[in-house]
Amino acid sequence: MWPFSPPSWKAIAEDKRAYRDQQLKEYSTNHPSLSETHGQFLKADASQIVLNIQSGMWTASEVLEAYIARATLAQTRTNCLTEIMFVNARKQAEDLDREFSATKKVRGRLHGVPVSFKDNYDVAGFDSTMGFTQQANNPASSDADVVELVRKEGGIPFVKTNLPQTMMFFECTNPLWGRTLNPYSVDHSSGGSSGGEGALLGMDGSALGWGTDIGGSLRIPAAWSGCYGFKPGFGRVSAVGAKTTIPGFESIAAVAGPMGRTVADIELACRVVFGQPGSAQCPAPVPYRTIELGQKLRFGYYVSDGFVKASPACQRGVKETIEALKRAGHECIEFEPPDPGRAMGLFLAFVSSDGYKTLLSWLGPDSQVDSRHLSFIANAHAILPSAIRNYRNRDRPEVGCDHYSHGSQKPFYMTQLWEWHCEYLEENLSKSSGNSMWKEIGIARCTIEMYVALTCPLDRPQTERPQVWDKYHFDGIICPISAMPALPHGAVTYTAALSAATIPFNVVDSPAGSIPVTRVNPTLDGLTPEWSDPKVGTGHGSPVVERYLYGGENAFYDAKKMAGLPIGVQIVGKRWEEEKVVEMMKVIDRALGEREFGPGCWGDTKF
Repeated sequence: MWPFSPPSWKAIAEDKRAYRDQQLKEYSTNHPSLSETHGQFLKADASQIVLNIQSGMWTASEVLEAYIARATLAQTRTNCLTEIMFVNARKQAEDLDREFSATKKVRGRLHGVPVSFKDNYDVAGFDSTMGFTQQANNPASSDADVVELVRKEGGIPFVKTNLPQTMMFFECTNPLWGRTLNPYSVDHSSGGSSGGEGALLGMDGSALGWGTDIGGSLRIPAAWSGCYGFKPGFGRVSAVGAKTTIPGFESIAAVAGPMGRTVADIELACRVVFGQPGSAQCPAPVPYRTIELGQKLRFGYYVSDGFVKASPACQRGVKETIEALKRAGHECIEFEPPDPGRAMGLFLAFVSSDGYKTLLSWLGPDSQVDSRHLSFIANAHAILPSAIRNYRNRDRPEVGCDHYSHGSQKPFYMTQLWEWHCEYLEENLSKSSGNSMWKEIGIARCTIEMYVALTCPLDRPQTERPQVWDKYHFDGIICPISAMPALPHGAVTYTAALSAATIPFNVVDSPAGSIPVTRVNPTLDGLTPEWSDPKVGTGHGSPVVERYLYGGENAFYDAKKMAGLPIGVQIVGKRWEEEKVVEMMKVIDRALGEREFGPGCWGDTKF
């Protein structure tokens, strides 16, 4: 915490970065070049690492050194790391090697697997700053429950990874650690809020990772960096020790979830943590269940969610997945998803229910990054209509800023999200529940009565969406994770409505997995008049957002500049059917076949 005469936030940030960089420099000095033998370790998934250690082919120390080397490279390229835990990790690896040498038995299912964690996970002896300078130099006294479970199974925590300021948007930047870049393009975002984790895994810098998800925070960065991710429903994994910027916000809770380079990694991680009681006895006492799927599955799908028209690239990702499943003999039915407006309105209402008092309290002296302007939103219920008109009449500022530091552009990411939602209500709900919904999302501070009134409507989306399952009898639903591949730096400020692709599944607490499918191809994914017409967006979800994405010479979507960026899809299941979703991820992965994703597939393509 702050001393009596606190240093400036800039001085704290400089000290933290310097300490991190010194640790990495010491490694580079002692290991001047990447070993030719490292490739074999980087090409192995978590299960293969354990099997090769168990057979005596590899040691935990050898594996760890390979991933330390690649994580160091990943930091150089993407600025994805926060806390460096190499010394502790080496000691743990040596202990595991001695134990195996004496017993010829592995400690557990993760024996010798290097594991990375999003910065909000407590690791004993290290900070969990979450990008806030006032949280620096305050090391955790104990491990988060997930970290403890990983250690018990022989996993080796070795780095922590970057996240956005407040962890409530999908651009990975904060004043303390700076901006994280996409592993495939220096000009594009790694997503968020688990953006550092996605970038590290996308470069083979970790064998297994852990993020959190409250509105797409795990699925979006997995898709943008070309790795796998899984958001379980609330109650399957202990979240004790995984810090949040809005503690007590349990109506739509953040959940801990694994990120990896194969579906097998995801399954292994889930088997380790599901049903484990943790320190607070909070998860459901339901261990991982082995299930068998039928030979022919019934998938529902859609290529656009009705909020923001999905880009040609992201639509192609869904279509190629569906074509592959049909070739494999599965039934795939296109359907129109339930209106996500209600779910988005409820999400916004809950986030703002205390006038952002809790969220803002974390900032301390820190500057606000360009993608977060909560002081405006805290009073948006009173001034939003005129503000919308004013912002719509302004020219869009130039996006993009220097690669590692946060920018100083006009901050209205949350303003854009509110603007979009109000626009949506005006156009689509004015004849029905628009007035009441406006009042719901206009609350800056909730009384208990207001909070109860907000909580009750949660029943509506949780009954509307199950009607889809009951009507169509789907095994799973396949859809875009985002309407866009990785965005240029700063673009998230103006395109918050993209989170509508993921937030509804948090509101209804559905398990959802992220799978990489293909990459942006300028020949296949260029804009047609359907997207680039000056009237783009007319009759769809959000003309304002779609003009930013597809309209004019400065449109954010540019298939040529995005060439090679990963494209993913999400597979969604019924509540409490996490294991079935993992099995369906396997089915989809097999149907898609070999492609340029997985251990050892990262290439130095756009640096």
